[in-house]
Amino acid sequence: CERLWGTGELSGLRAVKAVKLSRHCRGNPYPANIMISISRCIYGTSYKLLLFDKNLLLFSPFKDRPSYGFIQKVNYVNVYMKWKKDPAYDSIETIHKSLELKPIIALKNCIVENPNRCIPISAVSKRGRELDVPVKVARFMRQYPAVFEEFVGPQYNLPWFKLTQKAIEIDKEENAVYEDFRSDLRLRLKKLILMTTEKRLPLRIIQGVQWYLGLPDEFLKNPESNLDESFKFVEMEDGDKALSVDCGERMLSSLQKNAMNRGGYGGEWMEPIPFPLFPSKGSRLKRKISDWLDEFQKLPYVSPYEDFSHLHPDTDIAEKRVVGVLHELLGLFVEQAAQRKRLLCLKKYLQLPQKFHKVFERHPHMFYLSLKNNTCTAILKEAYRDDSAIEKHPLSVVRKKYIELIKESETILKQRRSNNYSACRQNADSDPDLVSNSDYIVDVSGDMHKCS
Repeated sequence: CERLWGTGELSGLRAVKAVKLSRHCRGNPYPANIMISISRCIYGTSYKLLLFDKNLLLFSPFKDRPSYGFIQKVNYVNVYMKWKKDPAYDSIETIHKSLELKPIIALKNCIVENPNRCIPISAVSKRGRELDVPVKVARFMRQYPAVFEEFVGPQYNLPWFKLTQKAIEIDKEENAVYEDFRSDLRLRLKKLILMTTEKRLPLRIIQGVQWYLGLPDEFLKNPESNLDESFKFVEMEDGDKALSVDCGERMLSSLQKNAMNRGGYGGEWMEPIPFPLFPSKGSRLKRKISDWLDEFQKLPYVSPYEDFSHLHPDTDIAEKRVVGVLHELLGLFVEQAAQRKRLLCLKKYLQLPQKFHKVFERHPHMFYLSLKNNTCTAILKEAYRDDSAIEKHPLSVVRKKYIELIKESETILKQRRSNNYSACRQNADSDPDLVSNSDYIVDVSGDMHKCS
């Protein structure tokens, strides 16, 4: 066996002879990390058998393990599917207005936290980057008159802002959701942490995705009321503060629960579960890609909450595990979607491959990449094609109401511009000299426009 390993002749043997050779290797004092790779090419299919010296997988005492733990199949790895625009997903307001809504909610919270329920512009004018405000804070707040009401302050004639009555009512509904669905928010955070390999996640990473999880800003600041005894604050090796979870019960993914409800899943380890596919209108797959996808669906499903250390990273079953992680992750979010670049911070802790973002491109029947708003947003199709498949986030209804205020603000601004323009034209007709001396007006957003 040592002679064949050194000369490379072992790679040309049949699998039966390799098994016989491996039996002779078990008693030899070779290092435990020696791996014999046996490759066969049968009808364009590559098989990899991993044979170890002492802990030989082919002769493992765990007879209940399926053969996928020992023989991992690679059919067609370099799959490329051309991106196809789908207006149905590009027009979902709750997803594409989320970038606009996030700084609005942050500024709303600044006003609510003040005892007087109003703040001067100086209180937030220097916090634009912290609050993700893309322009000057005063100009940004004036763009949403249905949310923020401006008035002159008691000192120095500075502009002050408070919430409109509609915004106050929605804020009360939002707080009620946080109180009534505290356990649901806690469970979503717990699932995210349990998907990590070490069952812990740095606080800075949690804060980076808490908008998508729907967690309030003070959720981690009040652990006594928001977290249960399964959560524990720990310190990681690099000194970062982290939140760990000690959960003794088995966690099932949404895909496993749906398959169990349909009667197609018995709860066994690595049982095959196909992903629900939702092809876009007019999409066509090449024959070899379609065949690869059919075989991919028949592979065992590795839950995001289970150990996957036995998987070879370059196999289809390992890719199916990555697809399952992204499927479960997006299902935890409020809009079942997220900016693709925002998921990069989770790559290390979820043990995702270096170019895991290409999984979205390789599986367009499960995910859609929207390029709207000059960014790339990954959307879970199942959440918008099957209402019963993914559990709705309790905060989604509240965010829809905030988006209605954004649309109402656009209508108000349009009406104000129209009124200003009409007033300017009337002044021009009554007194032409007035326009010649002051031929500019300021609109409600703070921009200068010339009367013509």
